[in-house]
Amino acid sequence: VQLQASGGGLVQAGGSLRLSCATSGLDFSAYTWAWFRRNPGNEREFVGATSSSGSTMIADSVKDRFTVSSDNAENTVYLQMNSLKPEDTAVYYCAAGRMLSATPRRYSHWGQGTLVTVSS
Repeated sequence: VQLQASGGGLVQAGGSLRLSCATSGLDFSAYTWAWFRRNPGNEREFVGATSSSGSTMIADSVKDRFTVSSDNAENTVYLQMNSLKPEDTAVYYCAAGRMLSATPRRYSHWGQGTLVTVSS
C-alpha cells in the first residue's frame, strides 16, 4: 500500500496550492480519503475528507477555502487550498480509512506528508 503526497511548497499569503495524493495497493473506490496536517509541537489536525459515496467533511478552520476531491480513474485524492494563511503552514498528510471521520485513529493507512509553508 502506498500513499504518495505531493504538491507542497512555499506560497505567499492569499495564494493557492493543490496537493495530490497518489495511491496504490488499495481498492480506491472502497475507501474514505482524508487530509490531516501537523505543525511542530501540535497534534495532527483534521483538514477534510471524502468518502466512497461522495460525502465530504471539511474542518471549520478551512471551510470555504479548502476543498477535498478524488479521481477514481487516477486513484488520486486532491486538496485544493485557496486564500492560504500563515497559520495553514504545516506538513499535510493523506490517509485512507473505512469511514468518514475527523479522528486520526479511524484511518489505517498514511502517506509520508508534504510541507506547505505560507509566508506573510
